[in-house]
Amino acid sequence: MKQQEVFKAMADPTRRAILKRLQEGALTAGEIGQAFTITSASLSHHFAVLKRADLVRTERRGQFIVYSLNSTVFEDFARVLFDLFRHRGSPGDNA
Repeated sequence: MKQQEVFKAMADPTRRAILKRLQEGALTAGEIGQAFTITSASLSHHFAVLKRADLVRTERRGQFIVYSLNSTVFEDFARVLFDLFRHRGSPGDNA
């Protein structure tokens, strides 16, 4: 997992909204785009960032590209966050 890419992708509210929509299942780029009032070029940029972070998977179905969540990366990301913020005991404790 490319942690920096994941943090960058998750930092943007539009990309978080795209990921939220994909929680309900796979969608085409057009179906996702209907929920936003941004240009198709901007949407393509957001998709590229999400793909670079490996947060979404793509599959070509005929003339459509279908996006779905890559849950493995989300599980890895959750572990990173947990390790980052878990209680470690006293302030000087490295365990």
